Amino acid sequence: MDKQLLINTANTLMAGTKGLLAMDESNGTCNKRFAQLGIPQTPEARRDWRELIVSTPNLGDCISGAILYDETIRQQQKDGTPIIKAIINAGIIPGIKVDTGAKPMAGHPGEKITEGLDGLCKRLAEYAQMGARFAKWRGVITIGQGIPSGACIEANTHALARYAALCQEAGIVPIVEPEVLMEGSHNLQQCFETTEEVLYNIFNQLYKQGILLEGMILKPNMIMPGLECPTQVSTQEVATTTVRCLLQSVPAAVAGIAFLSGGQTGEMASAHLNAMHQKDMPQLPWPLTFSFARAIQQPAMTIWNGQEINVKPAQEALLQRAKCDQSARMGVYNEDM
Repeated sequence: MDKQLLINTANTLMAGTKGLLAMDESNGTCNKRFAQLGIPQTPEARRDWRELIVSTPNLGDCISGAILYDETIRQQQKDGTPIIKAIINAGIIPGIKVDTGAKPMAGHPGEKITEGLDGLCKRLAEYAQMGARFAKWRGVITIGQGIPSGACIEANTHALARYAALCQEAGIVPIVEPEVLMEGSHNLQQCFETTEEVLYNIFNQLYKQGILLEGMILKPNMIMPGLECPTQVSTQEVATTTVRCLLQSVPAAVAGIAFLSGGQTGEMASAHLNAMHQKDMPQLPWPLTFSFARAIQQPAMTIWNGQEINVKPAQEALLQRAKCDQSARMGVYNEDM
């Protein structure tokens, strides 16, 4: 394990005012989004969409790293340039999603376990050879009647730790993503308690696996009531509660924290991140940034709608949302943007 390489990569990903762009939707998820807009669900359409993203002028001013899907890292632009090369040329570090998805967990109705550890060592070596310098694995935790169970939390956090160990052994920075889902009627306190328990378990497992904390990035959810909860809370309360949870759960040695948007609108995700960077918030031991997918991409995809003529305005919308998130990391975002 090259510890200094891992530390340097993680620090570069978290440096300055930039954030991460998650463009790692599976083919199935991407196709569903295309179908909603009437865009053909083909490899060519997915290639055109991803080329639109990576060729957006000045995107590297706001984005430090881009998380790719297996299909994307192997694709070429229309002119024959590998997409991963286009990303590197834009000054963006390429990463790769390596889990194979969350599947129903045997014996635990309503809960899921993320798969993909089998053969991961070989796949990581291939991705590293292709130019990937960091990776991502997502564990999914649902709050509901009697769940999450201790077994679900332990299984998912153990898998995340094993994945992180394999990544660091391959010279790849692991992004550890334990997502407590927004779906449900749980309140703010329930989200806080569940997220805290998950994070305690995560770092216990990471410690057991000997993970270099300075060479990893945490990608957690923000602390929010469930979408169906009748009592929603203010932007400031989300920010304050999220920071409090992280301060109580995340070791100071971690290289950084990059939030997932988790189904929030782009405006909502930016506002919450912005509130965490206000002057009256506590001093933090790690940088906080964004690792959003739909919250950055959705307006651009709607404008593009699969039409070549719409590429330029779609790219402008994509860059604008990335700039909003960059402003949020600086604590200067406002809705007029």
